[in-house]
Amino acid sequence: MPPDAISARPGFDATLAGRRAECDGGSAIPGTRYAGREEFTGTLSGEYVDHGDPPWRWYRLCDLERKPPGYPADSVWCEAQSLFLIDAAAP
Repeated sequence: MPPDAISARPGFDATLAGRRAECDGGSAIPGTRYAGREEFTGTLSGEYVDHGDPPWRWYRLCDLERKPPGYPADSVWCEAQSLFLIDAAAP
């Protein structure tokens, strides 16, 4: 692995698959050196990726019900500490 590459270890968390969640994050504002907040609401796929050491975990949020205007995709990767479950735990 090149010295500037970050290791990535994919995984799956069945306890989160299908749960509704919200996440917020930042994105660069084109033409500036600033970032703005973006908010998403959708359903967790259960997929995650751990990057680096110590691991920095990201979860995939799909079937987006809320996303920023012009956001082209129907899924987004959310940093674990910016993810908030909004439904009751599965029975």
